[in-house]
Amino acid sequence: MSASHSPTAWDDPDSRSAWTRLFTWAVLGQVLWPLTCIGSLLLIVGAQWPVWLCFVPLLYAAYRTVLQYRYVTEAFQIRRILKEYAWQAYASPESGIGGVPGAKSGDVWLKLPNPERPDDQVAIILHGHVRSPWWRRRLGPGVKPQKKAQVAEIWFAGDVRFAGVLAAPGPGRLFLLYQHPSKGSRFRTDVHEAAGEALHRARRAGVRI
Repeated sequence: MSASHSPTAWDDPDSRSAWTRLFTWAVLGQVLWPLTCIGSLLLIVGAQWPVWLCFVPLLYAAYRTVLQYRYVTEAFQIRRILKEYAWQAYASPESGIGGVPGAKSGDVWLKLPNPERPDDQVAIILHGHVRSPWWRRRLGPGVKPQKKAQVAEIWFAGDVRFAGVLAAPGPGRLFLLYQHPSKGSRFRTDVHEAAGEALHRARRAGVRI
């Protein structure tokens, strides 16, 4: 599939299949991680070996249980974006670690063009969670050539000024990107002078402005 053939990313069957896999794993995690917590607790209660051996899986399963709800909600956010925007392909976009507004010293970011002013490159940060390491190991400086080659082209559906979905060509490795709201606000206020239609479109995709 070419990144530009469908009116929206959701119109492409491969995109819907990629989302279905993402959502399925999110739901399975919502079931399996709590069960792992319960199983670890039962092992601790009836343990015939050092109890501390069960604490590591218990703590990690508890962490993933808390985190998993976010994966489910992000999957629905990804679907809203895919239904609103088409895939756009970008060859070797600029990326780095730290050094842009809002980025901490270890934050990986990439720059994509402003839809209304293509010469204006807008940085967007890969906010960290369990699904980010694959991208973090392939973007930014100092990456091994074989890994860098895997993101020589990336797909993006969305508006880099607000939010979007990053994907490897295919698409695969769907990853939600979003701009953080201004400090002290729950909503996006810095919108790079976006036109009215861009604002309406972002709202339809679930971005709070």
